[in-house]
Amino acid sequence: MEFIDGTAFTADEAWASRVLSDLGNHTVKIHWTNKPYRWHENTGEELFVVLDGEVEMRYIENGEECVRSLKPGGMVLIGHGERHVAAPLGEARILVIEEKGTE
Repeated sequence: MEFIDGTAFTADEAWASRVLSDLGNHTVKIHWTNKPYRWHENTGEELFVVLDGEVEMRYIENGEECVRSLKPGGMVLIGHGERHVAAPLGEARILVIEEKGTE
């Protein structure tokens, strides 16, 4: 048994992560970041959960760029092929469950 404080996780560089669990075709990771990721489209589904900090999730809907603010406890289910970028406001810690090999 291992207890993990998701609000205290740190890394040497933005979007570095620790794999918490390998569930066969999926992984559970905790990420630390203080910089935006990059615009991309997932090759599978992703569950994105903000544990600490605040993250602006920018995404394309009906050809328009949209933005939603996610605070601790906020989550978003991102489907295959949905174009998006996560941009933290300061430091953030994020739990991600996704198919292996997904960007």
